[in-house]
Amino acid sequence: MFTRLLVGLDGSPRADSAFEQAVLLGQRFGSTVVVAYVREPGRADERGMLERARERLLAAGLTPETVAEQGEPDVLLARLASGADAVLVGRRGATTKGDALGPTVASLIRIAERCVIVCGGQPSPMRSCAVAFDGGDTSRRALDLAVRFASIVESTVHVIHANDDRTAGLQVVGSAEAALSMQRVAFVTHVEPGKPGAVVAQVIKRIRCDALFAGAHMEIREGRPSGVVVSHAEEILRHTDIPVVIQP
Repeated sequence: MFTRLLVGLDGSPRADSAFEQAVLLGQRFGSTVVVAYVREPGRADERGMLERARERLLAAGLTPETVAEQGEPDVLLARLASGADAVLVGRRGATTKGDALGPTVASLIRIAERCVIVCGGQPSPMRSCAVAFDGGDTSRRALDLAVRFASIVESTVHVIHANDDRTAGLQVVGSAEAALSMQRVAFVTHVEPGKPGAVVAQVIKRIRCDALFAGAHMEIREGRPSGVVVSHAEEILRHTDIPVVIQP
């Protein structure tokens, strides 16, 4: 399912972690790994890191491709991602209340037409899958992707839904249960009160999942000023440090 992976390098530790995550996924799926270096205007040219990445991929038994571009990283990575199954990126931190993603990753999540895997501080085996589910279209697509992934790694799919009204929450996850009952994967549903980011983080910690799938445009209003909308996906990313597969 991930036959072609794209990962961007910029010399930062978080990008290096995303690269190592790409190596792990690439070995599992026999993927071609495309390594992109985007030089931002005014910055020194560091494309030499591409050759080191190429050698690492060859040593891991993978097929490497390298790309060097100049411009805005989010725009160019989104364009390059159109020829891949997924793009892997790093993030600044797991639980900070500030900008944990950084402007490039936050923008890429919004504009990419392929799934974006926002990696944690350390590579994960991604063998225990959870899905942040709100019943919307993108979370349904995230559920479908998680099912395909879980069927390959033989994982139970944990469906997580945050809702202060348990009856309403059970109705939402009921549609997920109906879809999952027709698939050949084991599943468990979790309906708990609270904000999505905090609920997802609590369940993941309790059940020790190491991979999360979520929709890119699951949006809620959280007592913010009128007109300000917070994405579930971005809120969840601030509360976890495992790979989060964001499905557009």
